[in-house]
Amino acid sequence: MTELQEEITPLVEVRDLKVYFTIYAGVLRRKVGEVKAVDKVSLDIMKGETLGLVGESGCGKTTTGRAILRLNEITDGSVKIKGEYIHKTSLKEIRKIRPTMQMIFQDPQESLNPRMTVSSIISEPLYEHQNLTRKEKEDRVYDLMDSVGLNRDFASRYPHEFSGGQRQRIGIARALALNPELIVCDEPIAALDVSIQAQVVNLLEDLQEQRNLTYLFISHDLGMVRHIATRVAVMYLGQIVEIGKSENLYSSPLHPYTEALLSAVPEADPEIERTRKAIVLTGDVPSPATPPQGCNFCNRCPKALEICHQVEPTLNEIEPGRFISCHLYNG
Repeated sequence: MTELQEEITPLVEVRDLKVYFTIYAGVLRRKVGEVKAVDKVSLDIMKGETLGLVGESGCGKTTTGRAILRLNEITDGSVKIKGEYIHKTSLKEIRKIRPTMQMIFQDPQESLNPRMTVSSIISEPLYEHQNLTRKEKEDRVYDLMDSVGLNRDFASRYPHEFSGGQRQRIGIARALALNPELIVCDEPIAALDVSIQAQVVNLLEDLQEQRNLTYLFISHDLGMVRHIATRVAVMYLGQIVEIGKSENLYSSPLHPYTEALLSAVPEADPEIERTRKAIVLTGDVPSPATPPQGCNFCNRCPKALEICHQVEPTLNEIEPGRFISCHLYNG
């Protein structure tokens, strides 16, 4: 493959991804339904970019990220990373390619083993996947601590002795241990103080530039996603409703749901903020176990047409790099 082909070919290709969870009931535990956590999601992540994945809580963002890394088994569809279909790969083979894809979890308090020291936490992937001497592992741990801004003297301390921001830095160092190409950041700043969030995001940006990392950045903080993401995918009830370049999507949202989401983001300019009107959606988010007929958003959409209640829209490219799933634009 030539360098030009490598630049054009996505690092991650997701096609019609479905992740359904079975609902059981009764004494005999019979199947009575399915929760469609992720339903026919298709997206690409280019090498070196940050794709922001946004939406309300419970819309399937985290499940999508975990399915891409094969931390959740998929129901249908395909996931290809570096040309390999990982959903078809055996767990033994997945272990071989696991170093190329890592995850930073939302809550560092829950994702770090309280019985392990910082040194042990960061070096654990090295013991599992690399054959290094004790001295080489120690040097690698110190280098990683330097990279994320942790004092080397803290290597023998335990997670409870650190602040939330420092614990997240430990999680980032662990994710970097095997020199991955893809990192899924699952709301990495959601559990942190506002004063610390910008520091962690700046660290992620610096590391991306230094190591040519590719991020899937999952978040409900639209303001932060605007700052860090190259492109943004908007998710609603298990489906992608709009994808586009960050600046285009934020300046001119097309899907009614994207418009409503962005209308709730405060503006820094007080003059704009004073005249801005938030779009208030009526009704509640439907259950993913019983989504509405037609478009998932039809029962809350202020612009819904008759066809929206009958026919499910498809995700189509309406202009270069801009995809939308809405009958208002699909003819």
